[in-house]
Amino acid sequence: MLDAIRLFKDQNTVDELGIGTVRDTFADLLFPGTGTVQTRARYFLFVPWMYLSIERRKISSSEVTERAKTEELNLIDVLAQSGEAGTIGIQARRKLKRLPSHIYWQGLGSWGIRLFQGSQDQYHRSLNNFYSSSQEVQFTDDKEPVGNGLQPNWHPRIPAAPRGFPSKASLKLAQVEAIYLRERILSNAPRTMLAFLVDQGELAEPTDFPWQHHQLQQFPARIRDQLEHARNLSEVIHGAALLYNLMLAEAKQAREWEEVYTERLEEWAANIATRKAHFRVWARDGFWNIIASGNQRVPYLTRVFINCWIDLVLTLETPATISENKSARQTIKERERQLKKSLARLTNQRSLELWNGEAGANQLNYRWPGAHTIIRDILEALTDA
Repeated sequence: MLDAIRLFKDQNTVDELGIGTVRDTFADLLFPGTGTVQTRARYFLFVPWMYLSIERRKISSSEVTERAKTEELNLIDVLAQSGEAGTIGIQARRKLKRLPSHIYWQGLGSWGIRLFQGSQDQYHRSLNNFYSSSQEVQFTDDKEPVGNGLQPNWHPRIPAAPRGFPSKASLKLAQVEAIYLRERILSNAPRTMLAFLVDQGELAEPTDFPWQHHQLQQFPARIRDQLEHARNLSEVIHGAALLYNLMLAEAKQAREWEEVYTERLEEWAANIATRKAHFRVWARDGFWNIIASGNQRVPYLTRVFINCWIDLVLTLETPATISENKSARQTIKERERQLKKSLARLTNQRSLELWNGEAGANQLNYRWPGAHTIIRDILEALTDA
């Protein structure tokens, strides 16, 4: 399959029950600038290096989209020769639809590497005016605009591209590049788990979830509090996703999938029972205050659904009975109807036929796997002699 299709179908990004605004709030608070389809840290430099070269050559607005696309596709071939994991588009090659510049655009702005305030298309359209304006501005010896002159599109202290780029490239960060990325994160995303780990983190083996990090007790109290709320939601709401898929399997009379989701619900219930003491003291007001602090506007019905599901799970005497609970099943059915209307799989046979056995059934991890890889890239380069 094309890389782009595979990435879009990442089960961690599917939002079947409409809780994406809450999920993304925690992800943005913990790991701002990261995304589920980002792969390696050096792309945060590949993209500005490419565009700075385009600006130096004064490629016109009418040509820049195709020129940039060609250069990004050529970079795939160069990186593929290194054999390193994380090359975006290594399978799709020239058929790649979602380019690295698009995947990293928001993160480049979040980290203060991209100074242009606007979309990628708006940036492309602005270049002709940028070139014209740059001819009228006086610069200091350090190439800074005098007074309130033209502002650059990119952070002025981006490390220079290595000799031979882009005909020669690697995904491995140089130490000076890692120092720069760490500085950008600390300046633009302070007091986040991302900032703590690139500053004080230790190289660690991958884990499934951020709260499993071995330095958890060293994190500042604010981050530990965010992680506790994020973990509680992740574990409790996972049952809703599993029950939804079980109901789909039953409706489709897919016996093998019924067995799979029955077993996964049993495992979920065992975990909920183990963690019940934590859920009893869960300060739900604090949870929603954190969501509000992330500037995400959570739809009213989403908030109702999440609270309803949490209340239902925490009042069950035996979580293992969730699959037989009529209220739980009705809650799931009503939520799908709210979101998908006449296309709800549980009531629309054609929609049900398109279900392939899994619909958003993975537990929320808040973009941790990708963030961990980017953090590891930076830490490894920082520790290089």
